[in-house]
Amino acid sequence: MKTVEMLIDGVRVAGEGTLPVYHKATGEVIAEICTAGEKEVRAAVDAAERAFHTVELSPYERYEIIMRAANLMRERREEFAEALSAEAGKPIRDARGEIDRSYQTLILSAEEAKRLRGQTVPLAGAPGCGNRMAFTIRRPLGVVCAITPFNFPVNLAAHKIGPALAAGNTVVYKPASATPLTASLLCDVFVEAGLPAGCLNLVYGAGSAVGRLLTADERIRMFSFTGSVPVGKALHEAVGFRRISLELGSNSANIVHEDVDDVAWVAEHCARHAFVNAGQVCISCQRVYAARSIYEAFCRAAVTAAEDFRSGDLMDVHTQIGPMISVREAKRIEAWVHEAEAAGARVLTGGTRRGAFYAPTVLTDVTPEMKVVSEETFAPVFSIIPYDTIEEAVRMANDTRYGLQAGVFTRSLAVANYCAENLEVGGVIIGDGATFRMDNMPYGGVKDSGVGREGPAYAIRELTEEKLIVLNVEG
Repeated sequence: MKTVEMLIDGVRVAGEGTLPVYHKATGEVIAEICTAGEKEVRAAVDAAERAFHTVELSPYERYEIIMRAANLMRERREEFAEALSAEAGKPIRDARGEIDRSYQTLILSAEEAKRLRGQTVPLAGAPGCGNRMAFTIRRPLGVVCAITPFNFPVNLAAHKIGPALAAGNTVVYKPASATPLTASLLCDVFVEAGLPAGCLNLVYGAGSAVGRLLTADERIRMFSFTGSVPVGKALHEAVGFRRISLELGSNSANIVHEDVDDVAWVAEHCARHAFVNAGQVCISCQRVYAARSIYEAFCRAAVTAAEDFRSGDLMDVHTQIGPMISVREAKRIEAWVHEAEAAGARVLTGGTRRGAFYAPTVLTDVTPEMKVVSEETFAPVFSIIPYDTIEEAVRMANDTRYGLQAGVFTRSLAVANYCAENLEVGGVIIGDGATFRMDNMPYGGVKDSGVGREGPAYAIRELTEEKLIVLNVEG
């Protein structure tokens, strides 16, 4: 069993303790990680701050380093994918897909290093300013803390680290303790790519302890966090006036209007988006509002799609669904479904658990108060709810504290426009599910789904300070 150390100021270091890393399908301990205490966290921030003030990399040099890291990741695709499959419980084909996306995210980030730009300010148009010129430039913030979750540990890290480095910041990286192995591999490729010591520092440990130490250090100028609402709110309160970007999940709604061409195709599409990664996706399909005229047909097709979803050996390319991240999480969703059943919900298929594996599950006859509707399930479970008018569907979709993305299936331009204008979310996806995401688009939510936007071009706006320059050219 290997021991994985942290990376601080370009050197691998141990810490004050260790934590085991489990294979999520077998429960086998496959590694242990060294965990940080106050000393290691302080050293990581020291190194990041020192590097920010002493390392001089031009935008083009930053571009070259990030591109080399991306290419090294692509060369080691299988090593990354196998580690990701084991530590996160992803089927190998999904793990490979995440590494491919991460490669693209780093390329997008590298390109943004060359595109840092300000804008001219038409100061001469103001009274008495005919001899003045003004423009803005973008400057890095300083030390950025990236805190990532277990569900997409490589790509979400790339979304935080890539733009931060491209903008000229330095990073302290704290991954989820459940998925630390790919975090170490990611740091390795940046080191090999030539990133100077201190620019990227990796610390492991429980979020409650390490997170508290990180937020207490005023030298960290921005926090980028993906995770739960309670932790995100606590972070927001702790960081005060410092920058923060929060992506906190959702219970994404999908509206299926009566005019869709192929009900079975839409049902299969929604099911796939509900069950991929065992439903552990922030924009997983959780609520489907189906027009009453197609409701029964949609339910039948959804059951067929769910029962066709294949589990099995994670290394088999035909396996579509693996375990949830832990037995505890599988037991949680099992309890939520049983609670919904007791309150009148019907399980059309699924609803069973074997260890950390939870069967693809479709529910009907649910009510807005049930946890499977009102909370984020983060599990392979979705509910189907009928509606009579599009206004009713939008009202029900908005009846939540979340607002990340929503999907709308319709052939009507009027319905699409109404949904685009009235759904209270950060992104409305017309003709596809709420789960659609490309890594170059702005991604983020409203309400309890968080603040800020990811996507390298959009993240860099928040990872830089806009500075105004005014020139008095008189004389």
